[in-house]
Amino acid sequence: MKDGEAPSLDPGLQEKGGLTRREWIMGALSVLTAAVLPLRSSPARASEYLLPKETEQAMRTSPLIYVSPLRSNGQESRCHGEVWFFEDEGDAVIFTARDRWKATAVRDGLDQARIWVGDVGPVGRSGGRFRQEPSFKASASLDTSSETFSHLMTSFAKRYPDEWGKWAPRFQKGWDQGTRVMIRYRPIAS
Repeated sequence: MKDGEAPSLDPGLQEKGGLTRREWIMGALSVLTAAVLPLRSSPARASEYLLPKETEQAMRTSPLIYVSPLRSNGQESRCHGEVWFFEDEGDAVIFTARDRWKATAVRDGLDQARIWVGDVGPVGRSGGRFRQEPSFKASASLDTSSETFSHLMTSFAKRYPDEWGKWAPRFQKGWDQGTRVMIRYRPIAS
């Protein structure tokens, strides 16, 4: 055994660069643990707020959500906007210009929003009717995953086929140049 080396049950094996039984078992357990852990649902995901059935149905069928970032005191901001979205594992994901209030709010630490799910047209002409649609409170975070962006592009192509030919190149360019960001809204209890 050389200075600084851990003692081995079989010194000859250590010198040959092989593994002791203990090292082999510990290595195998590490590999198995790493393989199995991602398959478990995370405790945070399993305990999250579940949307009411009406809201879940609206998330599957509505082309729009209406978003209002919440101020630090919990009140809605004055910014209410209708946006395209896609549902990703129960979350609503949008794509917006990096300098718009929804993105700025998240970057500034305003990480909650009120979401209404439905389609009553442009918010400015809706007379507040969006407030009658199913709604939920959400945590908001920027999503920088290329995988999520790919899913967004595929989902939007199916969800908005009439407009997608015009918007797909703009979205791709915005993603590539970093001028647009994805925001993930995860339902939370009110």
